[in-house]
Amino acid sequence: MKSIVIHAAQDLRIEERELDVPGPGQVAVAIKRGGICGSDLHYYSHGGFGVVRLKEPMILGHEVAGEIVGLGEGVSGLARGDLVAVSPSRPCGGCSYCQQGLQMHCLEMLFYGSAMRFPHVQGAFRERLIADATQCHRLAPGITAEMGAFAEPFAVTLHAINRAGPLTGHRVLITGCGPIGALAIIAARAHGAREIVATDVTEFTLATARKIGADRAVNVATDAGAMDAYKANKGTFDVMIEASGNERALRLGLDVLKPRGVLVQLGLGGEIALPQNQVVAKEIDMRGSFRFHDEFALAVDFINARRVDLSSLLSEVVPLARAEEGFKLASDRSHAMKVQIAF
Repeated sequence: MKSIVIHAAQDLRIEERELDVPGPGQVAVAIKRGGICGSDLHYYSHGGFGVVRLKEPMILGHEVAGEIVGLGEGVSGLARGDLVAVSPSRPCGGCSYCQQGLQMHCLEMLFYGSAMRFPHVQGAFRERLIADATQCHRLAPGITAEMGAFAEPFAVTLHAINRAGPLTGHRVLITGCGPIGALAIIAARAHGAREIVATDVTEFTLATARKIGADRAVNVATDAGAMDAYKANKGTFDVMIEASGNERALRLGLDVLKPRGVLVQLGLGGEIALPQNQVVAKEIDMRGSFRFHDEFALAVDFINARRVDLSSLLSEVVPLARAEEGFKLASDRSHAMKVQIAF
């Protein structure tokens, strides 16, 4: 089978790998679509992110959907021909965090396409994937693999909303309108946000934010004063979802959050200087958000029931043979939102 393998920064190859067969409780999935994620781009552009670095060749990819083509012994509830979204998360189930229901913090987590462990966990950008049956969530009739491949990033934002707490009637600021920020807009709206304001520095992403339901989308690069009105009376927003990983965005959020507002840090970036006096004086509640667990099934339910429309976020689908072209396109936020690879 062909697989997309990263060897080092800017060294992406399509390689042949051996086909495996499903064991007990496993299924074989013919991957149909794979979405290029921000972490995939970090591996491609920089060889990793933060302290996480490539130490060996690794198959990329964790946003995938495909067709079940083989069943291992003991699998029930799934059949050959089923179209499924595949969760990339494989917690051990036995460590202290799994036992507390915090599977995203599993001490033995195996997450597709991650260099956090060594040997690295090989990813899902391959023509055939062996997965545990429990990772596979059936897509409803009429739901395409393109939409199924959105389940993983949508689950990331549903978990961020879960970390934020109830949004009904709240004013929400979302900073960063790339794929995750855009999906956060959709998730916040689905959870009852009263008003959603989005910020970014490119008109392409802001236009998408408006299209999918942001009440206002502000270019803070060209109109730096546009957010000043939200600073009145110690702040306007109840919740901020920070999806850019940018220090200036974080500082802006602290300026416009109400006292006792909730700031959810979702975007990954480098080390930043935190204005502690402001956090203390306004009693800001800062919360991280990392991956997901139960939210993957919820994301598939939303997609299957057509409660959300994610189609506007799909910019391009490129064939496997042009994978590197897809990575370059996905790196350009002035022209592309979500780019998927067709296997």
